[in-house]
This record gives sequence, structure tokens and C-alpha cells, in this order.
Amino acid sequence: MKTSADLAHDYLSAVGRETSALPADRRQELLADLAEHIEVTRAERPDLAIGEILAGLGDPRTIAATALAEAGSGTVGAPARTGDAAAPARRGTVHPLVPLLLLTVPYLAATLLPDLTAVQVCSTLFRLVGAVLLCTSVHWVAPQKITGVLVTVGLTLAISVWNLSSDRPVGPTPAVVANLAALALLAGTSAWLWRVRRV
Repeated sequence: MKTSADLAHDYLSAVGRETSALPADRRQELLADLAEHIEVTRAERPDLAIGEILAGLGDPRTIAATALAEAGSGTVGAPARTGDAAAPARRGTVHPLVPLLLLTVPYLAATLLPDLTAVQVCSTLFRLVGAVLLCTSVHWVAPQKITGVLVTVGLTLAISVWNLSSDRPVGPTPAVVANLAALALLAGTSAWLWRVRRV
């Protein structure tokens, strides 16, 4: 059975093989950065399995494609790999903070100004844009993106049902409590996404 060190070594070796077209110094820098990230994450979160840490970094082929694109090498003219159905990775043009702010800040504005319909509509639209940017970002893997989108869409639907419900609690207190709970959930999810993002 392979140890955590063996799995990390195998992962870094795979990245090294996939990035063989990079200049040696750039490849070594990339491998050093990945190794450091693995070690820091293991130290900060000892409960996290090595497989989860490596999955959070992404597929070695995706990392290589991104590194090659950033280095200007691209993959044009490279021999096609058989069975490689993955599309080349796109470099994220949007800072990872942008979708997280779009998921959280508009909801805060809607909570502070609940009687303005325009603010409510804009809040929903901005949160949906944030969810789309989250989905298209290269900074998170699929399970993390799905979690962020489910929280956003789930809260949007819950708020719509709450507003349309005829038997909702009367008075401002239940609405304030519900809004604060929803805001805390959005902020917590955004903070978690920021923490687990790929740099």
C-alpha cells in the first residue's frame, strides 16, 4: 500500500512528465510550488487525506496545459494523447475573489434594502453571474464549484418561495433572522471556497 509520500511523489512525477516541454527552470519552479502547497496543506489540515489534497490541485495534464499556455509554448504541434478527452485548460482571466464577492455582497445589499425591488432583482442577477463565473473558473475543481452553485441557487429559490408564500411568519424579525442565516451561509461558503482555491 502506498504511503502519502509515495502518492505525492507519483503525482509530482506525473506533472513532471506532462510538463517536459517546459524549460527546465520553469518546470522545477512549478514542481517546487506544488510540493510546497502539498506540504503546507498537510500541515494546516492534517485531517485531509492526501488524495483530497491532490484532487484539489487538479489533474496533472490540466496543470501542464495551463503551465504550457502561460509559458507561451501552448500545445500546438504536440502529439495528441490517445484517450485524452480532456480539453486544454483555460487560464482564468477573472480573479478568484470576483465570483465570491458576487455571491455574497449583493445579498448583503438586498438584506439592507429589502423594500427596493430593483435592489432585489439586481442582487439575484449578480449572484447568478457570480455562480457562472465560479463554474467557469480554473481556481476550483468540480465538487467545489457544485457546492458553491448549489448554495447560491438553493438560497435564491428559498428566498423566492419565502417571498411568495402566503403563510410565512409576519413581522420583520423572522425575515431578519432568515436573511442573517442566509448571509452567514453564503459568507461561510465563500470563505471556504477562497481557502480551497487553486492559485
